[in-house]
Amino acid sequence: MNTYHITVLKGDGIGPEIVEEAMKTLKKAGEKYGFSMEFREALLGGSAIDATGVPLPQETIDCCKAADSTLLGAVGGPKWDNQPGNNRPEAGLLGIRGALGLFANLRPAVIFPQLREASPLKSKIIGENLDILIVRELTGGIYFGERGRGEKNGNIYAYDTEKYSVSEIRRIARKGFEMAMKRNKKLCSVDKANVLESSRLWRKTVADMAEEYPEVELTNLYVDNCAMQLVCNPKQFDVIVTSNIFGDILSDEASMISGSIGMLASASLGAGKSGLYEPVHGSAPDIAGTGKANPLATILSGAMMLRYSLEEPEAAEAIESAVTKALDHARTADIASPQLPQVSCKEMGELVRKFI
Repeated sequence: MNTYHITVLKGDGIGPEIVEEAMKTLKKAGEKYGFSMEFREALLGGSAIDATGVPLPQETIDCCKAADSTLLGAVGGPKWDNQPGNNRPEAGLLGIRGALGLFANLRPAVIFPQLREASPLKSKIIGENLDILIVRELTGGIYFGERGRGEKNGNIYAYDTEKYSVSEIRRIARKGFEMAMKRNKKLCSVDKANVLESSRLWRKTVADMAEEYPEVELTNLYVDNCAMQLVCNPKQFDVIVTSNIFGDILSDEASMISGSIGMLASASLGAGKSGLYEPVHGSAPDIAGTGKANPLATILSGAMMLRYSLEEPEAAEAIESAVTKALDHARTADIASPQLPQVSCKEMGELVRKFI
């Protein structure tokens, strides 16, 4: 029997509640499919600041590097808003991605059949089976570029630098092409090549790589056009590959198209099999401890872990199927339906595990 060692970063706000349900669900899947899970908790974000003074202790980095994979809840909250920028909870999140070399963020935007009416878009626009995968570059670009402030002629200014190398673009583009090969062999590369020099290099590099994947249909869109197309014709997309800042914005837009950000999982991957898995939503401190949190995005992130890092696809499919069945019987507050009972975070987790 395989035993997988998982580092758990529960984080802040609703993080501990939703991660707890994901852990129990992973254990249940292991019992059914012949593997076991050993979890080790570590600190990240605001909880780490409170305990150690910094959002990303070295002990957490070491623990994540030693694990087969890492499961994360959410970080941040108004309690730490007065921290300097380099010591805010979000700095810990950026730091762990960099420390683990996780350069690719996979964000699926999927509409569950039961939640089609929750989408702000009309049914005729989203179609029957909307399923988009956004592949976002995660450790480069403007979020990691040179930044600072200065003063000239009494006028204070600030700057942030968007910078990409060919090697950085190639490795994220390769992830995009690989994902496209596993799906419908359609890849849309998103940039702003009509304005930005970094985007012109991006577009040329992706075009050069396309020769290695002749079966994949490659298209290019400017980011503003892509944002518009996601709203007016999302069915045209299968896999989207883009830069850090563009991916951050477009993936949140796609998440709302799907009806609820509380349903969306994500995976952050590097060169090896290990990864960091987390829900797309934030820490929601206003509902922490009330039982109103939706654990399904975190549970689905656990399913992504089973698929991409632990090579347990049957268990991953079982969890995803169980989530779909659970939606037929009950809902959490964020996806409430007048026809179904409203349940707590813990009760939703228990319902999912019932169907595994």
